[in-house]
Amino acid sequence: MEGAALLHVLVLLSLPWMVHGYWDSCGGTCGYRPMADYYGTSRVVGGVNAHEGAWPWMVSINIPRPTGYAHICGGSLITSQWVLTAAHCFIGFSTEWFVLVGLTDLSVATSETQKRWIRQVIVHEYYYNVTSGFDIALMELDQPVQCGYHVQLACVPDATVRVSQLSECIVSGWGAREARSECPTAPLEARVRLMDISLCNSSQWYQGALQRHNLCAGYPQGGIDTCQGDSGGPLMCRDKRSNFFWVVGVTSWGHGCARAKKPGIYTSTQHFHDWILYQLGMYRSGGASAALPRWSPQHASPPPTQETMLTPTGSSISGFCSFPLRVLVEFTSRVQELLQDLLGKMSSRV
Repeated sequence: MEGAALLHVLVLLSLPWMVHGYWDSCGGTCGYRPMADYYGTSRVVGGVNAHEGAWPWMVSINIPRPTGYAHICGGSLITSQWVLTAAHCFIGFSTEWFVLVGLTDLSVATSETQKRWIRQVIVHEYYYNVTSGFDIALMELDQPVQCGYHVQLACVPDATVRVSQLSECIVSGWGAREARSECPTAPLEARVRLMDISLCNSSQWYQGALQRHNLCAGYPQGGIDTCQGDSGGPLMCRDKRSNFFWVVGVTSWGHGCARAKKPGIYTSTQHFHDWILYQLGMYRSGGASAALPRWSPQHASPPPTQETMLTPTGSSISGFCSFPLRVLVEFTSRVQELLQDLLGKMSSRV
């Protein structure tokens, strides 16, 4: 009798996980990299090809061409329906643009690839041009993506994260290997170093062009950098205490590609953390300003979002199942083992 009761409880426990969370949920974590377990720790000018699914929050923004489509910018998935990217990507924006999620090689669509149209674009209200700062934007997709081995959410640091102390940083994107060259179909990745803003702003470097909301990353001697086509993509740094990456920057601009004393310039996501929350309808401070302007294609206005932007430290969760796929698979496998064990014991008593 006790065995039957326990069997009933286990079956009930397993049902909501299977119904709500197996493929239609991005879970309660961010920075989760399921495919990294297969390939180990990662190694874009000066970079190497990224492994399949290495950075599962990276998306490709595409424009139509007579012979198909072409990658124009990158971005980072921060909720199942919102992408963080650069404002300068949307010069000449049209409703025919779309986003590809869950792919590695731009020339090969797989069963993991998801295509989404862009419902609206929100460009920072102070953005004027790429060097004037505020080069940040949000895209709302026409429908949520489904998370899995190749699609996960990025982590955006708040004020408590000491970004300047993060030493292991990586850039990745589908950008050119060098200035004026063709963009590759597979993303490149490379290690970079966060550099002191005052050094990057010095007379022989960028001569004061950087704003306080910029980050500077690369090497004094050059050789490794982001380039054309990497715009909007992530600058990612590993957390000091845990094995996940923060998206600390959005690729913005630079002088040439991989030149000495001309490292890549990025928009700090930490600086705009509250702005992002405000646009997603999650900013709770009393200091919020009036509604910000929206640059949007011609679609009906969507209902207010109910999603939360997730952090790895247990922020509130709404919507879908709160566990990533690997945890879910481990849980259901354990349930199956227990069920088989109980059924074996019950049959032996008959």
